[in-house]
Amino acid sequence: MATSSGLPQRLQISTPAEAFAAIALAAVGCDGELSAAEARGLRQLLEFRTPFRSLDAAAMGALLDQLLAILRQDGWPALVEQAVPLLSPDQRQTALAVAVQLTLVDELSCSDERRFLRQLAERLEVSAERLAAIEEVIGLLHRDSLAD
Repeated sequence: MATSSGLPQRLQISTPAEAFAAIALAAVGCDGELSAAEARGLRQLLEFRTPFRSLDAAAMGALLDQLLAILRQDGWPALVEQAVPLLSPDQRQTALAVAVQLTLVDELSCSDERRFLRQLAERLEVSAERLAAIEEVIGLLHRDSLAD
């Protein structure tokens, strides 16, 4: 999309809902890969939340396409930078918890994802102690404790 000057238009995140989805997308894209499990997990985690549950498939697809364009053009730091100011403190903690959950969807944890979560928590103004507590609980939820 171009402006009247012929320069590409910069996509902007403009609502808390878009910001929340942007944080989630940044989490799955922080390691430079987007697995099928991560994409499915992203969509599932958003679809049961307000206001995403009222979006039809086309609207959800359009939202994710817009955010993917920012991710591809500017990287996950740009998504986070735009998103943070639009989120309340409570929304920030929930967004961080969703990000932790999404980084564990593929059951692989890499140094890029751990670094991302630390940087995200800092940017969201969530303490390292709170991040550790969130990671512990989400880790328990993902542990397959009944496996042999």
